[in-house]
Amino acid sequence: TPKGTCLESVKIAIDTGYRHIDGAFVYFNEHEVGQAIREKIAEGRIKREDIFYCGKLWNTCHPPELVRPTLEKTLKILQLDYVDLYIIELPMAFKPGDAIYPRDENGKFIYHETDLCATWEAMEACKDAGLAKSIGVSNFNRRQLEMILNKPGLKHKPVSNQVECHPYFTQPKLLEFCRQHDIVIVGYSPLGTSRDETWVNVSSPPLLKDTVLNAIGKKYNKTAAQIALRFNIQRGVVVIPKSFNPQRIRENFQIFDFSLTEKEMKEIEALNKNVRYVELLM
Repeated sequence: TPKGTCLESVKIAIDTGYRHIDGAFVYFNEHEVGQAIREKIAEGRIKREDIFYCGKLWNTCHPPELVRPTLEKTLKILQLDYVDLYIIELPMAFKPGDAIYPRDENGKFIYHETDLCATWEAMEACKDAGLAKSIGVSNFNRRQLEMILNKPGLKHKPVSNQVECHPYFTQPKLLEFCRQHDIVIVGYSPLGTSRDETWVNVSSPPLLKDTVLNAIGKKYNKTAAQIALRFNIQRGVVVIPKSFNPQRIRENFQIFDFSLTEKEMKEIEALNKNVRYVELLM
């Protein structure tokens, strides 16, 4: 993001009422997020404990000895004492080192063998040290979750699994599995995504042009985006819509003054196409 954009957006979001901020080291804007939080605390608008900040462990930092120093680096950038949630961003690892996206001479990613259980134990130690209030995962499938849940000597289970989730990709099986294990699904790209061909499958139709979402929106005087967000919230999925547009930041928050009927929920569920916008081709 251009310098200052993230800072302003986070301040607008906090003023609007948002309290959950989803960040990551690889977004390269945690310094602005931290500044926005600290400025709002100084104004007396919020206390630190009002904010729920999620940070992420990047793919080059899976070796257990790198986990705590990586989180400490994040805290230093944020200038905060702890994060509320720290998650393993992806269940696969890149070669450790200074390169965020390490590639060989042919431009291919350089992977690294990862032991998710060992990484998880290092995450548990971060929680025990008070650097993270809770720990979780992201982009994990059922098999990868089971590996951690069934780990001998498990101290803390993942509290959440952040995955792509929206009306075209409703994740019913994963949602049910996570419910059984008290793991909260956090849905990223809950409005579909941008149409950036470098990382998005643009062959899928844009979610917000969907006729069903727009028709239901008309009934409630809401946008298709607000209907898509309300749908997930009503089924117990946490949503983290991304926006740098002040008007849309406010709009995305205006979803608590109406409820979808059971029939409407079923209609939206039926839109599922099992397509990912974010294909994670790496």
